[in-house]
Amino acid sequence: MNGPLGDGVGLAAGGANVIMQLSMLPIGHAVAQSTVQTGRVDRHPFKRARTTITYLAVANGGTEADKNELRRQINHVHARVRSEGGAKVPYDAFDHDLQRWVAACLYWGTEDIYHKLHGPIPADRVQEFYRRGAAYGTTLQMPEQLWPADRDAFEKYWQESLGRIEMDDITREYLQGIAEVRFLPFPVDRLLRPLNRFLTLGFLPEQFRRELRMSWSPRQQARFDRLVRVTAAVNRRLPRAVREFPFNLLLRDARRRIRRGRPII
Repeated sequence: MNGPLGDGVGLAAGGANVIMQLSMLPIGHAVAQSTVQTGRVDRHPFKRARTTITYLAVANGGTEADKNELRRQINHVHARVRSEGGAKVPYDAFDHDLQRWVAACLYWGTEDIYHKLHGPIPADRVQEFYRRGAAYGTTLQMPEQLWPADRDAFEKYWQESLGRIEMDDITREYLQGIAEVRFLPFPVDRLLRPLNRFLTLGFLPEQFRRELRMSWSPRQQARFDRLVRVTAAVNRRLPRAVREFPFNLLLRDARRRIRRGRPII
């Protein structure tokens, strides 16, 4: 699947999307308690950001060969992400249903960003736009047939899944730390915290904000809506290569790494 890489400015919603993914309790525990240190945002935030953006770039714009290599490398890492026997919240990174949830969050976020920056998806493009979203799961290990058949089926799956999101003390503290960038070094964390919290909560649907127990007022929503309108107006006037940065840069970097036999993630 080669195609548009997406708007780089949409990465402002990245923290919100991570929180959405980890709001399914087994995924939250898998990440918050992971012993795979190299993949933890609270241990290696810049490396994690690069690998996540690379994943999105390859899933959206990579060739099948690109995605197959990325999947192989993800498999190697995910093989170590599983709970110990008797865990209160068991998890396994190869669980296809959990992978579908991650893919669904990524697709929902992609659609939400498109709406905010460009308006409604044209009616004759809705199903193609949706079909491409399956790559968010199949570039992991999710079988393609597990992806809901069409946009209506996705909506039903999404609404049913919202009833299953849950945070406990372990995951809530971890996810609040993402919203408040507590993992960044001082004083960068203090400087970026107000903006990152504002953007993260602004991009989160209300169900997730309630579970996170972080407040959001009508006044904040109005400020967020104004910011989105201004950003969208500016973004539409940029050349495509600028709009797609840094996805375009990291897709080229991923291909260069593959040619040289270096890891992508």
